[in-house]
Amino acid sequence: MHPGEMLREDVLPALGRPKTEIARLLGISRRTLYDILEEKAAVTPAVALRLGKLCGNGAAIWLRLQQRYDLAVLEQTMAAELAAIPTLEAVA
Repeated sequence: MHPGEMLREDVLPALGRPKTEIARLLGISRRTLYDILEEKAAVTPAVALRLGKLCGNGAAIWLRLQQRYDLAVLEQTMAAELAAIPTLEAVA
């Protein structure tokens, strides 16, 4: 799940505030917030710190969500390349 999906579907509705106000409270542009919500932009460490403070859940959750999403997308993109790389085992 992209962090923007979680923000869009769960967090913002629970906060009950307009997106423009959320962007203002975060200290980011509306465009930046909308790009994250539309899954066009990643949650950077700076935005993760801001979201963590606003939501009271810390930056780590936002960074982990972004990292998991990035890895899942890249794993699909690189599937053929990865399949061609052997897995080696240590010799005892």
